Order: sequence, then C-alpha cells, then structure tokens
Amino acid sequence: MAVDSGLSSPLGPPACEKDAKALQFIEEMTKNVDTVQENLLAEILSRNSETEYLKRFNLNGATDRETFKSKVPVVTYEDLQPEIQRIANGDRSNIFSSHPISEFLTSSGTSAGERKLMPTIHEELDRRTLLYSLLMPIMNLYVPGLDKGKGLYFLFVKAETKTPGGLLARPVLTSYYKSEHFKNRPFDPYNVYTSPNDTVLCSDSFQSMYSQMLCGLIMRQEVLRVGAVFASGLLRAIRFLQLNWQQLAQDISTGILNPKVTDSGIRECMAKILNPNQELAEFITKECSGENWEGIITRIWPNTKYLDVIVTGAMAQYIPTLEYYSNGLPMPCTMYASSECYFGVNLKPMVKPSEVSYTIMPNMAYFEFLPHEHSSSSPISRDSPPRLVDLADVEIGKEYELVITTYAGLNRYRVGDILRVTGFHNAAPQFKFIRRKNVLLSIDSDKTDESELQKAIENASLLLREYNTTVEEYTSYADTKTIPGHYVIYWELRVTDSANSPTEEVLSQCCLAMEESLNSVYRQGRVADNSIGPLEIRVVKNGTFEELMDYAISRGASINQYKVPRCVSFTPIMELLDSRVVSKHFSQSLPYWTSERRR
Repeated sequence: MAVDSGLSSPLGPPACEKDAKALQFIEEMTKNVDTVQENLLAEILSRNSETEYLKRFNLNGATDRETFKSKVPVVTYEDLQPEIQRIANGDRSNIFSSHPISEFLTSSGTSAGERKLMPTIHEELDRRTLLYSLLMPIMNLYVPGLDKGKGLYFLFVKAETKTPGGLLARPVLTSYYKSEHFKNRPFDPYNVYTSPNDTVLCSDSFQSMYSQMLCGLIMRQEVLRVGAVFASGLLRAIRFLQLNWQQLAQDISTGILNPKVTDSGIRECMAKILNPNQELAEFITKECSGENWEGIITRIWPNTKYLDVIVTGAMAQYIPTLEYYSNGLPMPCTMYASSECYFGVNLKPMVKPSEVSYTIMPNMAYFEFLPHEHSSSSPISRDSPPRLVDLADVEIGKEYELVITTYAGLNRYRVGDILRVTGFHNAAPQFKFIRRKNVLLSIDSDKTDESELQKAIENASLLLREYNTTVEEYTSYADTKTIPGHYVIYWELRVTDSANSPTEEVLSQCCLAMEESLNSVYRQGRVADNSIGPLEIRVVKNGTFEELMDYAISRGASINQYKVPRCVSFTPIMELLDSRVVSKHFSQSLPYWTSERRR
C-alpha cells in the first residue's frame, strides 16, 4: 500500500520513503539525459587521459564530445584483444583504465570459439548494485504487498578461472553473487529470498538447485514471485522438480536432507529450515505425481503474482511453455544488462513481453548509437566512420547498434545489440531489444553465429569421407520444447554408394564432433550447467531443400537471390522439414569442456 506522507512521483505513488528516493533518482536522471551524459564522458576521459589506449589518439587532455568522436575509433572486441591479452597475462600498467583491473567478466558472446574477457574495475559493482536497487521500487508501483512474502529465485554461480596473470575470469552474475554487495546486502522487506546465500553460492549445480527448490517448497505459501535470470533457467527448475520431486517430498516428510547434498554450508543452513512435515510432503506428491503439469507453478506456489525472468530476445521462444506452467502469470522483464555494462530498467514491467522497452539510465556509461544501416556493414572504416548518434538524439522507430564507453576503459565499443527506439520517458529514450547481431542459435546464455555453425558442420563432415558421403545442404533451429532445449541440425546428404552409407554410430559421432567445434559457453552449458541438451541431427530426404526453395519462391522470394536459411523458425517451413526426416541422431557423449582456461 502506498504511504501517505506527501511522497509523489510522476511514475506513481511510491510504496515507502526508500522507494520515493529511488523513483526521484530515475526522474532526475531521465530529465537531464544529455547533461548527465556529457559530464559522465568528461569524467571518464579526464580520469583515463593517461592510459596507454587513450594517449594513442592524441586527445591532449580534451574531454569534450567532439574531440572524442573525431579522434577515438569505434571498435570491436577483436580490435582490443591484444591489449586484453596483455592484461590477462599479467601486465598491470594503465592500458585501458587508470583504476586497476579487478577481474575479467566473461561474455557469452564468442571470439574464436572462446569467451570474451571484459576488463572491469571494482567500482563497477557499485554501479550495478545501484541499478538493482531501482528494480523493486518500480515493481512496487504495479504489484502491491511484495514486502509481505518472499521471492523464490533460482540463482547460480558458474565456474570461474584465473588468467595466466592471476586475475579472476567469471560471468558477471557470478561476480555479483560472490561480492560483499550481494552476500552482505542490507535487509529489505521487499527483497527477501527463499534461498539462503549458501545455496546460491554452491558451485555444484545439482546441490544448488536441489537445496533452492527444497527451500521454495518448504516456504511455498510465502512465495510471491518466482524467477531466474533467463526464462530457460526457470524451465530447468521445473524440469528438475519433475525429475526429483519424490526425493524432495521424502526430505520434507522425514526432515532429513538428501545425502547427495554434501556441501557443509548448505547442510548447516538447511538444518535450520528443514523439519518433518508430512502434510506438505503429501501435497507435493499429489501435485507432482500426475501427468498434468499445466499451471504447476501456481498450484505449488499459489500466491505467486508474477514470474521474474528475461523473456526478450532469444528467450522469447520460451514464453508459451512458461505460460503453460504458470497459468499465464505476467512475466516482467525488469532490467537490461550485459557483461560489458549494465544499461537500464523497464519502467512499465507489467506489459506483455512483446511490448517490453528498456529506459537506458544515462549514469551507467556513455552511450552512442550506430544507425543499423551502418551496423550490418562491419567493420567500420576508420577513414570515414559513420556519424554515431548520442543517447538524447535517437529517433523513434529507428534501429541502432549500441556503442558504449565505460569507466573501466572500453572506448566506443560495439556491444552487438540491435535496439529499436519505441518512445521516451522524459528526455530518456526507451528501447526494444531486437536481437543480438549475427546470433543464429541460442538456448541459454550460449550464442552461436553462422560462421561457427558452418565450421562445426565442416568438422563433422570429415567423419563422412570414408563413406563417400557429403552434407549437401543444412539448416538449424533451437528446439526449446525439450527441457533443457537443444540444437537441431537438418542435413540433406549426398550418399554415393547406398551400400556403404554412414551408420547410426557415425552420425551420432557427427553430433558430438559438431558439439566439440562449438564455443566454450555452449560446451559449459552442456557439461557443467546442464542447461543445453544433446545436439540432434535430423537427416532429410534428398530434394527437401529444393522443396524449401520452391516454397520460399511461392511466397514471393526471388529465385535469383534465394539463399538457404541457416536457421529456421517459421512453422510451415519446420513442418515441411520434419515431414521429410528419414532418421534422427543424438550426441551420445559430452563434449570436451574444462573450467581451466587454455593458455
């Protein structure tokens, strides 16, 4: 219930005084976008003026936009990789930032098949924490009473490595969960979780998921919101419950924790939470033993008001499945962030996922926007670079690629996200996330582009040589109807001698060979995180891709310009392909993956 103490905000009546301050901060930032951006760039340039990278461009101490834009080039990760590698190898000089690089955040984008290493500085944790602090004040405008219960969030740390020079390299959320900002966060009645910190911080994915699910079941009546970072993560949790409900019910019935959970921190905190409860165990058995899992989230957690998951971009493919499991609960996407930088918030979180727009907060970094007509023609010529647009000057309806300059020393860095301007809040533009540039397939945090898929198919094709067989054509899609989802690759084969065609075993080996060729984020998802299922090859009849072309031409495609789509999602095309499948093959083993970073 909104407090009646004279507090007000153009966004709506705040729920408490703390919320009022957060909403007022949003108003101030969004009203003064251009000034905030101008001052922020000046601060970054002043602070980092003596860095090796900026000195290269002869700014001579200038901190104004025009000089910056005329002298500092727009870059990609590949442009910066040599310097990043120097830092990774132990060079501690001020290459990008005047502040010490505290660690590397590993991006799920790929570079030569490996994770990108994003340098960061310690104070970025403060900026990220600030953005987190704005989320609940916004949600409280739309959903009353969130201080009267808890959030069941499935949060996980992932494997971290050390670079040759001794710096940690880990995903941005792992960095945050292991930080004092998260572990010692002040109590906030609007932000209480069912999962104790120990359950989140356990690196064993089974023990972490098991204990978090157990806590959620024990506190089922207190749960007001259910979430994970990505939609795929929440669906994995539902699948986990399907597979493990009997043991979970037994733990609740007896008050004795599953011996498979060996982590001492988890066992200690669960000892305070887990008590025998026969009635609850019987309830879980009744709900989970049936075939029908429709609405299971609201059946088990009846007070849930919404699902807190990212369902924009590649995650939109999971919306129908989540609606099935939740009886159509709202799915607010609260924030927009990446390893490189946290960007902004959703000021209207209860809209449909297809209508989500994010308001970029101008205090997070210096933002520029590359008009999308230039964005596709990479790389950018340094002799005649396109004119980038400032945050305050983007135009409604136009699409742009996001370019950032950060305190940690990324200067005019192309993030690769394509955004469309949908409107403004005060002077701050609001953006719909359209897609990640060049990404073909994605199940979880993996991102596979066309060249990587092509390389994987070439490597797998080598196994077909002794059978005088080649891959004539191929396409793919991300199958998210299975949990976890998996890559499906359609192959049309040219078999020279039908008496010597590839065996089932060989085609299964082809699946594994493809997986071995994909990037480390994919392989970690397969091996360590269990977030991606075995890759599948579906062999189709000869002539299938000719039929695909005929179908495309019948719908208006030019016969001269037709190219086989390397990824498909249009239902009639997928139905055509599936009607021509002659055999299905899955990877029978796990691909190579290790948490040790190769040097």
